[in-house]
Amino acid sequence: MLKILIKARCPLCLILCAGLLQEMAACQKAGAPNAVQMPVIPFDSTPARMPGTDTTHYTYLALGDSYTIGEAVPAADTYPMQTSALLRQVFPEFGNPLVLATTGWTTVNLQDAIDARRSTLDSNFSFVTLLIGVNDQYQGGTLADYRTHFTILLKESIQLAANKASHVIVLSIPDYSVTPFGISSTVSVNIANAIDSFNAANLEISQAYGVNYLNVTDDSRQAATDLSLVASDGLHYSAREYAIWAGKLAPLMGKILQTNP
Repeated sequence: MLKILIKARCPLCLILCAGLLQEMAACQKAGAPNAVQMPVIPFDSTPARMPGTDTTHYTYLALGDSYTIGEAVPAADTYPMQTSALLRQVFPEFGNPLVLATTGWTTVNLQDAIDARRSTLDSNFSFVTLLIGVNDQYQGGTLADYRTHFTILLKESIQLAANKASHVIVLSIPDYSVTPFGISSTVSVNIANAIDSFNAANLEISQAYGVNYLNVTDDSRQAATDLSLVASDGLHYSAREYAIWAGKLAPLMGKILQTNP
């Protein structure tokens, strides 16, 4: 049994190590101990904030579709919940996420949902994540329409994050063409190309508005050779895949809290 001794000088080190340990445990459970190599996000180790010294209450709004709500996995295994759990190890007052997402939602559906809740939706979230677009692609929406609606949603996300673009994180659209469902399609290559085009658009728009961008598409494509990353429905992703995303997202959020609270 492997024992690891960690001496962390910075709370972000703890988040990175926690994410790594979480992924190692998931790998061992899945019977593939070396299937995934966790990324390391560089950060400035000063000024350090020691765990347990921060009493600020941090809030997190997760906007999206089936990938955000975690179709076919328990709520605790979704990437927003796993991200919050990792952050809470360093920032105890980091609350559970408010998830505004439903399987099948397009950019238009998400915008309608925001509009319907506008009177009760807080506009001072510590963080807002946005992952949307797979259903625009799947339902045959045009790239031009996606660009228009995604831009509107990104503006909304910035407003909901107290107008702090640096506290908004866009996640790229995963590539479902590598899942059993996608592979069974006769146009799996076209799916992958379309996902790339939609992601090129949301990346360009994200850069224009100065928000953070996290590429999870490459991670999702590992499911082509590792079915433990796929949920039981053969289409969506498993808790293990979401742990990989959380292992990237939590250090990024921690760095933002440290340098630009």
